[in-house]
Amino acid sequence: MELRDIEIFLTLAEELHFGRTAERLRIPPSRVSHVIKKQERRFGAALFERTSRTVRLTPLGEELRDELLPATQRIRRALERASAQGRGAGGELHAGYTRPWCASLLLRAAEAFGDERPGWSVHTREVSFRDPYGPLLRGELQLQIAEFPVVESGIATGPVLFRESRALMLPVGHHLAGRATVCMEDLAEVPLLRLDNIRPRPTVDVHFPHRTPMGRPIPHGPSCASWHEIPVRVAAGFGASIVAARAADYHARPGITFVPLRDGPTLDYGVLLPAEGPASAVRAFVDILRTLADVPSAGEAPGSVPRQAFPKP
Repeated sequence: MELRDIEIFLTLAEELHFGRTAERLRIPPSRVSHVIKKQERRFGAALFERTSRTVRLTPLGEELRDELLPATQRIRRALERASAQGRGAGGELHAGYTRPWCASLLLRAAEAFGDERPGWSVHTREVSFRDPYGPLLRGELQLQIAEFPVVESGIATGPVLFRESRALMLPVGHHLAGRATVCMEDLAEVPLLRLDNIRPRPTVDVHFPHRTPMGRPIPHGPSCASWHEIPVRVAAGFGASIVAARAADYHARPGITFVPLRDGPTLDYGVLLPAEGPASAVRAFVDILRTLADVPSAGEAPGSVPRQAFPKP
């Protein structure tokens, strides 16, 4: 198969629409159809199931996509790297994070990105919950790792990198602190500390509910101006907070303990991008994030990385 034919196949496998594939690649729809038929004749089997309403990959098509995609991404990166070196080109990439484990992933990705693209540098910064999307919307950042779900005009979501189990951060003297696990119904027995006027609301509403699954009200603890106040107030006995389980590795301190939550949704962390679509360098960086989230460093739990398409420009 020619490289261009592979590109047509992979684009159709992503779009699952002949017209959109042709438009994206700027070729006639007949060219897409011709190439796919030629490939299917070569393999002696269908790669796509077509009806008047839908286009779907066959099992053979899915297998071929999964084999070809990583290889073509490596080829593209190699060609871009060689081109940049030949021109002496370089640039800067600015990325944000909300949690320290997200920062750790960004820093490892930055090192790998620099190895792949000499002349490029990656700058990382923490993003405040007070202004969670402003830096991305203002163009100060080109991508961000943040808590999902996200519903915000001008922001597109990329792949999920981590699906984190949750824990309840409690004062050591609380009667729930000695348990092996707690459940969502137990939240009715302890005030939950909350951040004052925090965004994003969809994330807060999912992970800081007002009622238990059985409808019991969850008491509100004092509001805090920043997340860094919460462990201090928990240690002082003012309430509890729902956190990612791995927060115990980063925020342990005297007076608090972390008890796993055995039910409820996971805390998902994923990539946020400008809605108009990422540049090629940003796409390459997100590919690295995906790979590193699948191959954790020592002591880290692996992230779950679904195969999600990048948003289209």
